[in-house]
Amino acid sequence: MSHQPPKNKSKHIILTSHLNGNQKHGFPIHWGAANPIDRGPIIASLRGSGYRNVIGSHAGSYGIYRALAVASGVLDPDHKADLTNTSPIVNLGPHPSWSDPDKIVSLDPYGAMTGDLFAQFHSDNYDIFPTIAITKAHINIPEIKDEIAKGRLEIDGKILKEDGNLVVTKAAIDPVWYLPGIAKRLGIDQWDLRRALFQQTGGMFPELVTRPDLNVFLPPIGGTTVYVIGDETTIADPHYPLAVRVHDECNGSDVFGSDICTCRPYLVHGIEVCIQTAQVGGAGIIVYCRKEGRALGEVTKFLVYNARKRQLGGDRADAYFVRTECVAGVQDMRFQELMSDVLHWLGVTKIDRLVSMSNMKYDAITHSGIEVVERVPIPPDLIPADAAVEIAAKKAAGYYSDTAEPPLTQVKGRSY
Repeated sequence: MSHQPPKNKSKHIILTSHLNGNQKHGFPIHWGAANPIDRGPIIASLRGSGYRNVIGSHAGSYGIYRALAVASGVLDPDHKADLTNTSPIVNLGPHPSWSDPDKIVSLDPYGAMTGDLFAQFHSDNYDIFPTIAITKAHINIPEIKDEIAKGRLEIDGKILKEDGNLVVTKAAIDPVWYLPGIAKRLGIDQWDLRRALFQQTGGMFPELVTRPDLNVFLPPIGGTTVYVIGDETTIADPHYPLAVRVHDECNGSDVFGSDICTCRPYLVHGIEVCIQTAQVGGAGIIVYCRKEGRALGEVTKFLVYNARKRQLGGDRADAYFVRTECVAGVQDMRFQELMSDVLHWLGVTKIDRLVSMSNMKYDAITHSGIEVVERVPIPPDLIPADAAVEIAAKKAAGYYSDTAEPPLTQVKGRSY
């Protein structure tokens, strides 16, 4: 059955790439204002385009699927979301960091509270849509049952259930970029940033270079999911223990268990440490970022795998980063400088156990003003057979380790 575009819809297009007389200017965004009303709402509505005060649209890369649904006639472009009973199950924040324009530049700290905070701004002519959703869930990971059987984890009936289910609070966060703050964080000129964003997206967002009055951008990229284990009210209190694992997406390992990297076992170990910390009265946080293949993408990652396996001498630790740079031009594009924002959104000021060996993550967190007491490397017995190349290369590049490693030239992976 083919879908037909909705009838009687105007074919008139209003361009927002330049200021025009139809646009309203009653909702300026004052990023970092102490009062959320003074800060103003994020209005990315595709209905009533004259009221928009940001560049881009909601839902990141999923906006393309919305376009397909509209073009196919299965979605009314004027649909207004019914947000009844969608408000957060628990309140996370507010925290002092929410009104510090240097602490948070890549997400809207008020994104989960739009219905309550900005009720006076709502109108039939446009939408104000949440960029953060907070709920509760039970998650079940097979390795947790293994850890229970080994005595590494204990069932408490509240956090960790008899059936192995883990009770969590989770938040989904869409990116909201304050461009002047992003540029400052990265130490670059704002207009160089805006120009590069415009050019490297094929001119997708002309407002980046034509609308200097718009300083907030909703980039078409994946967002972040936060899993809180334990009492979320303890997160911002440095007197309670806190464990954190910041994990960047790896579909091959996280979902399918590929053994060429340490991603899933390190993620599971992070969850274990978070459970242990929560069970002694604190909390654990797993931050899961959609940055597949070091933000190079999965296609590039698999190309690099082939290049590593086929090179002279096979998959060698001493050429681990070289092969990535040959294909992608850089070793890493995750820009961890922006990663600490989610921790400041949660009110984190001290991390007792950071389950990460990454020097880039550690530097980003500590440079943002968060204290790290202990760094937790992945236990050697959790490293998959073919991942020794990755670990050896990362340790040689400055990743944290509490064990000695053999010379890089001696560490090799299998062919395939």
